[in-house]
Amino acid sequence: MNLPLRFAVRYLFARKSHNVINIISAISSAGIAVGTAALIIIMSVYNGFDGLVRDSLGNVEPDILITPAEGKVFVPDSPAFDWAYGQDEVMNMCSVLEENVFLNYDGRSGIVKAKGVDKVYEEESPLREHLKEGHFNLHKGEVPLAVIGAVTAASMDISPRFVAPIEMYFPARDRNISLANPAASLEMVKVFPAGVFTVNADVDASLMIVPIETMRELLEYNDEVSSIEIRIRPEAGEKGLRKIISGLQERLGADYEVRDRFMQNEALYKMMKYEKAAIFLILIFIIILIGFSVFGSLSMLIIEKEDDIRTLRGMGAMDGLINRIFITEGWLISLLGMAAGLATGLGFAFLQQQFGFIRMPGGFTAAAYPIIVEMSDVLATAGCVTIIGLVMAYIPVKTNIPAE
Repeated sequence: MNLPLRFAVRYLFARKSHNVINIISAISSAGIAVGTAALIIIMSVYNGFDGLVRDSLGNVEPDILITPAEGKVFVPDSPAFDWAYGQDEVMNMCSVLEENVFLNYDGRSGIVKAKGVDKVYEEESPLREHLKEGHFNLHKGEVPLAVIGAVTAASMDISPRFVAPIEMYFPARDRNISLANPAASLEMVKVFPAGVFTVNADVDASLMIVPIETMRELLEYNDEVSSIEIRIRPEAGEKGLRKIISGLQERLGADYEVRDRFMQNEALYKMMKYEKAAIFLILIFIIILIGFSVFGSLSMLIIEKEDDIRTLRGMGAMDGLINRIFITEGWLISLLGMAAGLATGLGFAFLQQQFGFIRMPGGFTAAAYPIIVEMSDVLATAGCVTIIGLVMAYIPVKTNIPAE
């Protein structure tokens, strides 16, 4: 153990002549511990909610979305789609035709985004796991069925238990709108409610799933689609995702847009990152305020140890050695608090992950507050608290120890 550290440890744990210094040092260390633990816990809870949002979006949005660069629809006849389908990383591909349509159900009306999907989507969609009522079926023999979001279903009193059909309307592409008889310029198809799903408030209020052939009939298309959705096998990871995206971009060229999940909701994901950064900075600022107590306790300790400082100088100690002793002393107060805070925060996170003893309010998608500890958050917290402690120890040493 080097000499400054030996002196610092001795000063840290020795009883001072003024007991208030011990009390302030203990409060300083405890404050750093509380701030550090709070930072770890709050960031982990935020990560948990962030994970819930990403998971819920992942049940609606594909890993890769292919859309035309211009226009709304295209015919998926490019060899690039055959190439992608043959890759081991690809779990499934499905064709989608979607458009905002007007609904009428037993006298109630509304506008939703109707998403026409093929048989692959019907059989393998993650939305199957989010059914609130009914079944995730889009066909009953030759009869087209629909699965609708819970908010829309509640507002229009739609239920799979009822036998009334949902009427879908969209302006005909080959007829002008007639002011005398507007209904004559609309195409209409009927689907019957088969199930109600719930993902999140936005999706539940805006989305309805129907067979793609029903949407083609309503929109008067033959083989056109508005997008191709691709889901990647979980074991393929980010590397597999990037391989498929780059391969499709190279083969499809500039006529198509190939977007991953981040690009599909770029504004949302950026906002989530900014929110997390803002929360982190606010909590770090609180720790800085707490750190001023280290400044105070170390300043008082320097005043008390003036005799020791003169003695050390008389024994030949240089100012650099004396400064390092007291900087190390102040830094140890912060480091001990940081270590206790990290242990407390990580311990709480582990217990919440295992037992979920803090419950969420009723009706939320998660039973308990979600917790996800990310090593980057732990390292960032430890690094920032370490630097704050060092600065708060350096300032009083430079301002309170008199030059020889």
